[in-house]
Amino acid sequence: MREELDEAKRLAVDAGAILLQYYSTSHTVDWKAPGDPVTVADRSASTFIVEHLRRRFPKDGILSEEEPDDRTRLKHSRVWMIDPMDGTREFIEHRGEFAVMIGLAIDGVPVVGAVYQPTTEKLYFGAADSGSFLQFKDSVTPLHVSTEHVASRMTLAVSRSHRSSRVEQIRQRLGVKEVIASGSVGLKVGLLCEGRAHIYVHAGGRTNIWDTCAPDAILREAGGRMTDISNAPLKYDQPEVRNLNGLVATNGIVHDRVVKVTQSVIIS
Repeated sequence: MREELDEAKRLAVDAGAILLQYYSTSHTVDWKAPGDPVTVADRSASTFIVEHLRRRFPKDGILSEEEPDDRTRLKHSRVWMIDPMDGTREFIEHRGEFAVMIGLAIDGVPVVGAVYQPTTEKLYFGAADSGSFLQFKDSVTPLHVSTEHVASRMTLAVSRSHRSSRVEQIRQRLGVKEVIASGSVGLKVGLLCEGRAHIYVHAGGRTNIWDTCAPDAILREAGGRMTDISNAPLKYDQPEVRNLNGLVATNGIVHDRVVKVTQSVIIS
């Protein structure tokens, strides 16, 4: 997976530079659906990534948030999953918490991931059986989730733009005291990989497989876990692009406990 990982990293950084060109200027915001904004920056970064992947890996399938899904990807065992800008709301509001995310799934399992935050130049990356790492300010450090298992000493990563009463109930039932807010799904999972947070829960079905493929691959190699709220692994070879059964990401040690509490909140 070395070739695939190197390409994912390179394209994520280069696409991040495209986003920054638009970030410093005024831009038009369109709406794909209520509460789902998109900008020319999203589309430009998507076109750049997709074109390069098609040239480099012509036999692979590709799914990008900003491209029509004709489901030909289902004919391929290897599928690239791209969110050219995860955290568009943060981009629009100039909060900086957006990221380029490029993942590769083989037979429905995420095996390569790159998550790049252009405003800080932080690059999270990982590949199956090769570990995961953070590249920041010319240094590369291995990523390992925290081994913390005491709830009162754990931190919950939450969405800055999509606050959830269900997630707040989950936090209270777990007994977690601290929260840290971020925009992008990838950046929240990055906090887990760095050991700065321990839990991230999305109780609804608003995330998509391009939101989770790259972070899932990186988190696995950092020692954590990502599943749906039934504790089943997320699948990346299905016709449905939405993670309809939510997601739970943790440091692994507390995963089963968090899933049970999440289920209890959803059912009640």
